[in-house]
Amino acid sequence: MNERGSMAVETVMLAPVFLLFLLFLAGAGVLVETQGRVNGTARDAARAASVQRSLDDAESAAQTITSNALDGRCGSAAVSLDGSEWEQGGQVLAEVTCELDLAFLGFGGTKELTGTAVVPLEQFRRIE
Repeated sequence: MNERGSMAVETVMLAPVFLLFLLFLAGAGVLVETQGRVNGTARDAARAASVQRSLDDAESAAQTITSNALDGRCGSAAVSLDGSEWEQGGQVLAEVTCELDLAFLGFGGTKELTGTAVVPLEQFRRIE
């Protein structure tokens, strides 16, 4: 049998499959890394908000942390302190959302990633 050139044909046929697999791995890595960053940002935003004396200052601190941590990663990033119990012995609930652009994978869509964190407020602290 004459199998001359069959290796070149096999390589040409398998190269796109191999490239798609590498693209999938890169995309999955970016999603996992960004989700970890969103979760960490939610934790940091809740901690920064928990040391403030007023809810307005807490929202401002949480927004500053979120914008600094997710700048350049997300198309739009937002933090919400809804659900927080702003009283002595209460808790701060921070929910961070991030719109991740999937254009680097060749898709035109976005994926919304969400991270939440809860931090207790001190029992013997004055809150305004």
